[in-house]
Amino acid sequence: MILPACSATATPIQLPQPPKQTSPAQSHSNLSPTNPNTSTNHTNLSLKHTTKPSIDPTVAWTSSISHHCRTGHLVKAASEFIRMREANVEPNHITFITLLSACAHYPSRASFSFGSIVHAYARKLGLDVNDVMVGTALVDMYAKCGRVDLARLIFGQMGVRNLVTWNTMIDGCMRNGEFEYALQLFDELPVKNTIAWTAIIGGFVKKDYHEQALECFREMLLVGVVPDYVTLIAVLAACANLGTLGIGLWVHRFVMMQDFWGKNNVKVDNSLIDMYSRCGCIEFACQVFDRITHRTLVSWNSIIVGFAVNGLADNSLNCFELMQREGFEPDGVTYTGALTACSHAGLVEEGLRIFDNMKRVRRITPRIEHYGCLVDLYSRAGRLEEAWNVIKNMPMKPNEVVLGSLLAACRTQGEIELAEKVMKYLVELDPGGDSSYVLLSNIYAAVGKWDGANKARRAMKDRGIQKKPGFSSIEIDSSIHLLVSGDKTHEENENIYAVLELLSVELQLCGYVPDFSGRKYYEDD
Repeated sequence: MILPACSATATPIQLPQPPKQTSPAQSHSNLSPTNPNTSTNHTNLSLKHTTKPSIDPTVAWTSSISHHCRTGHLVKAASEFIRMREANVEPNHITFITLLSACAHYPSRASFSFGSIVHAYARKLGLDVNDVMVGTALVDMYAKCGRVDLARLIFGQMGVRNLVTWNTMIDGCMRNGEFEYALQLFDELPVKNTIAWTAIIGGFVKKDYHEQALECFREMLLVGVVPDYVTLIAVLAACANLGTLGIGLWVHRFVMMQDFWGKNNVKVDNSLIDMYSRCGCIEFACQVFDRITHRTLVSWNSIIVGFAVNGLADNSLNCFELMQREGFEPDGVTYTGALTACSHAGLVEEGLRIFDNMKRVRRITPRIEHYGCLVDLYSRAGRLEEAWNVIKNMPMKPNEVVLGSLLAACRTQGEIELAEKVMKYLVELDPGGDSSYVLLSNIYAAVGKWDGANKARRAMKDRGIQKKPGFSSIEIDSSIHLLVSGDKTHEENENIYAVLELLSVELQLCGYVPDFSGRKYYEDD
């Protein structure tokens, strides 16, 4: 969390004042505000009844530093801090909090380095352990810069901690994947408020532990802590990733019951659109979107992507055009949604036009997801050589998703040579991945090249790679059931296989012929 630069409860540390101090404006000039040729005594007499009370130099410098921090100009803020010290003006705790909060808000190597320098100066004055706000700002800065070890060190040395300090440390640990220590701190926390619970839930969601996030949410409700909109946004993200529509519906109902922040909170509405879209309920997503009175760019992006992933390309592209007519300028996410829609609908030329518009008209530099959409666009249309040319000419290295898209198309088209080229890239990216070997073996088997299928299998064994069993999940009464391939330990095992047998017979009656090519090569895995 970004700590406030000022607080009414803070008590400034009394620092010795140097004999000569200047404000930011005065540091550029040594001239007197009156006639420079007038003596100092005469100037004081002439201004006796007209001058206003002077602003404290520390306050003036801190205000200037704060302005640069708020606008994201950390380098200018650092330069101003250096000039402040050169002017012999001592910083106070507000100065340190302002600079450290900026470093936390814009984490980078440079931010970490400068934050460490600020820490050293605060240490010299004893503020890191004796001032709770400075100490908390340091914990936040180190955690967000990825140095949770230093954050824990500061936390342990602090003489006084408040609830914000505890929540900041918990959030920092969850952010960096130190769940065990975060939960230990959470258990020791004197008062577990909404912010503390949200830090735990949000941390699990960010690290893709969605089931644990929902379990924490249940515990939160059982102990009587009321969630706020930040909590619900994290919970909705977990529901979207797991496909737990039941819990998502409950959260939506809870939101509608909130008179103050629920019904008109566009951030929650955007999360609801995303959740319903990813759970396959695009009609509910449309209802939420239509109800929003003040839509944001994120609102439009959510519905555009939602239509695209649900195969409604026309709706997605219509929204893409409508948002621009309403004055919204599309960003990279918008173009990802529009390109995905074109890919699913086979609109190759339209997709290429949109991609060209993004680069030439909007001046948006394509990211890897945009090139991935382009590869998928060509691959689904069967234009594999053009897809391969996109990969070869990309300004960045392709990832597993981009290459996997082309490799899957190679199987559909029976392109052995191209599949082997793609496989070389995939092995370099993920030597221990099993899915690429399985897919390559299936490609060989589909065209009757059993030597190639056996070669892929041997390569897996030589590298010690085991085929991971496939699984799917289904939600029943707000509970997630995992169905693992070949598993016979589920409590509803007999009913599951009975239904599968029934579905298999009905599919075959409809003319479906199952493809068992390559199956025997992995029966023992």
